[in-house]
Amino acid sequence: MIAELAVENYAVIERVRVRFHRGLNLLTGETGSGKSIVVDALGLLFGSRASADMIRAGADRARVSGIFEVSSSPALVRLLDGAGIEIEENEVLIEREILANGKSRAFVANRPVTGALLRDLAPHLGDIHGQHDQQQLFKSDAQREMLDSFAGSDDAIASLYDRWRRATAELADLDRTAQEKLRLADLWSFQRNEIETVSPRAGEDAELENERRVLRNVVKIEESASAAYAALYDAEESATARLQVVLKRLDELARIDEGVAIIAATLKPAVFAVEEAADALRHYLGKLEADPARLDEVEARMAALEKLKRKYGTTIDEVLAFLEDVRRELNAVETSSDRRATLRKEVAELAASYEAAAKKLTATRTAAAKRLSKAVETELASLAMERTRVEIRVAPAPWSEHGADSVEFLMSANAGEEPKPLDRIASGGELSRVALALKTCTSRPAKGAPRTLVFDEVDAGVGGSAAEAVGRRLKKLSTSSQVLCVTHLPQIAGFADYHYYVEKHEERGRTLASIVELTPAQRTKEIGRMLSGERVTAEALKHAEQLIKLAAE
Repeated sequence: MIAELAVENYAVIERVRVRFHRGLNLLTGETGSGKSIVVDALGLLFGSRASADMIRAGADRARVSGIFEVSSSPALVRLLDGAGIEIEENEVLIEREILANGKSRAFVANRPVTGALLRDLAPHLGDIHGQHDQQQLFKSDAQREMLDSFAGSDDAIASLYDRWRRATAELADLDRTAQEKLRLADLWSFQRNEIETVSPRAGEDAELENERRVLRNVVKIEESASAAYAALYDAEESATARLQVVLKRLDELARIDEGVAIIAATLKPAVFAVEEAADALRHYLGKLEADPARLDEVEARMAALEKLKRKYGTTIDEVLAFLEDVRRELNAVETSSDRRATLRKEVAELAASYEAAAKKLTATRTAAAKRLSKAVETELASLAMERTRVEIRVAPAPWSEHGADSVEFLMSANAGEEPKPLDRIASGGELSRVALALKTCTSRPAKGAPRTLVFDEVDAGVGGSAAEAVGRRLKKLSTSSQVLCVTHLPQIAGFADYHYYVEKHEERGRTLASIVELTPAQRTKEIGRMLSGERVTAEALKHAEQLIKLAAE
């Protein structure tokens, strides 16, 4: 539902900010005061086409913004997530700017979005039913949803359809690629055997490269290692010998000055480290030897690994990853026959289950279509459309997540005429009353924030008891949805939970429109004006009080 609407420099509105409420919100005012401008501004937030002609004279842009309270339904969350938008505290800010060059910009939660996203978002926010804007009433999906809402149908068939579709797609993919994969199986087998014959290990090429360097430089390594060993331990002036001399001198000093013992203790670990390093060098030298045969083996092994890397990856890790992929593809080929047989059985079982569920849903819809047609005709008779005949056709359609039916609402406004689709009905007032009747019959208590239903000119061509009937249905509908209605009839205005007055006035030589939420006393006076005209009489005020009292009963 819309909690707040702000309009700037749009038509004759310079700056207006108005808060709406749950329940029935009615807008009244003199003819031409700008009531429908509010509806048009709201339509911009629902993605309707923008025109630079609507920018207030002297302004460079027009701006409309609305704060909507929303329910975190999975469909709405998915839609906003796709645009990188999060719902915060169950509120969404939607803005629309119209520039003087005719271009427009849209924002949701302060993020720029496309007009297409606003149109996708609109069904989650509300509908506008007026002379020029029938957002949802003409759409087949919306008509199906209304019928299902009336019938109380669940969406269990959607899960069946999704499982059948995924299984069918997988089977089709297996059938399409089976021949190609059989041709590739020979290549994959060769590649697997070639890699498995060499049996590379992760990191093996680095180990072999190090070993090859050692084998190629045994003499040089032996000379350097021997020199290092001699300097550490074997030579007469080795580090070990010199350190032993130092320790001996420090021990002699310690007998005289005990403080020197700390220095000796600090040096002893160095002596042990030098001796351990010398011992390690000795063992290293003991293992060094020229081995031409081993060098040939290493060279051959490295050549085999290089061949694999040239064909299957730049590193051994990539070669091993390629091997795993090949094994997986071969396993898929080897088991594809079993998988296809399993899938064929699964697809057949799911298709049978879907057909049974779709047949049951079709029967439910067909029966509900007859009841809803009669209910809508009854409602329309109370709305001064007693000759109207309504037909709801349920016809076969391709399988979908919504079943195997198409739903179309048809209407004949005059006796003897064939029912026609709703979009071929000329009168906007009739369409608004049809929408009101449909919504009245199909509405259900809202979970979370209710959607906003806007009715413009719903009272066109009605009066007296029919007007009262329109008011009562709007009131009933407002218990499950937020209703905004523009009306000229006091009989309807009497049912308002919240009453707004729209007026034009002149300021600084310019015509301005304003919107004011009326107090109870102001509301009585406005309904009195609607009853008697510009001069509000005491009788008109009394009659207005009576209308408000009767509407509350």
